Amino acid sequence: MIEAGVPERDARSRFYLVDREGLLVEGMAGLQPFQAPFAQSRDRLAAWKLTSPNRIGLAEVVTNAYPTVLIGTSGQAHSFSEGVVRAMAAHVKRPVIFPLSNPTERSEATPQDLLDWTDGRAVIGTGSPFPAIPRNGHSFRIDQTNNSYVYPGVGLAAIAVQARRISDGRFLAAARTIAELSPTKRDPRANLLPPLGELRKLSFQVAIAVAKQAETEGLARPIPDQDLIAAVNSKMWEPAYAPYRRLPPVHGA
Repeated sequence: MIEAGVPERDARSRFYLVDREGLLVEGMAGLQPFQAPFAQSRDRLAAWKLTSPNRIGLAEVVTNAYPTVLIGTSGQAHSFSEGVVRAMAAHVKRPVIFPLSNPTERSEATPQDLLDWTDGRAVIGTGSPFPAIPRNGHSFRIDQTNNSYVYPGVGLAAIAVQARRISDGRFLAAARTIAELSPTKRDPRANLLPPLGELRKLSFQVAIAVAKQAETEGLARPIPDQDLIAAVNSKMWEPAYAPYRRLPPVHGA
């Protein structure tokens, strides 16, 4: 958001973090240093309709803030309730909902419920594996947002351009590359992520983007585009196997 031109304070204020004590609000007891930059100002909540101002739960955040993205890392099963999801979907055409907790039984919601509660409009990514579900008369793969989509390309770029360190900007470059290659970008009915069978091609694209970002940040030596492609290709492992033939057993050995 900051890179897109949003002032940092405004960007942080658009994140509503909810923990076991409810929404993080400035001045609340037990607020940790890493939480403080995302705590909401009490002035911004003055017009909210609340049952109790002392503890603002997820449902009240959704009904007052109208979020477009819901990310779960709570480890609390079913914390994305039907009421919460339907309230979100009432204000968002394509609600993005990521129940990322694992194992599967700890997921904040099941993909089937999310699709049912949003009339099939939700863009879903999970942290745990779920079986395919029926959708529009076809079997639909539920995408697990596994780090295998990111780390091979990030590591490959670091080796190819001899980067001195891994920056936040390089992970952002990787994320943007994966987003550009999302099947959903071309077809709203398609999957969020490419199939794992395309991971090698995806990792190459991520590596190129990450390597260029490292060069921009001054963390790697400059390499012309054609040489960069060759450098990345040269470091990619090729799953090639030599032909073999079975030899007869050696007697008396």
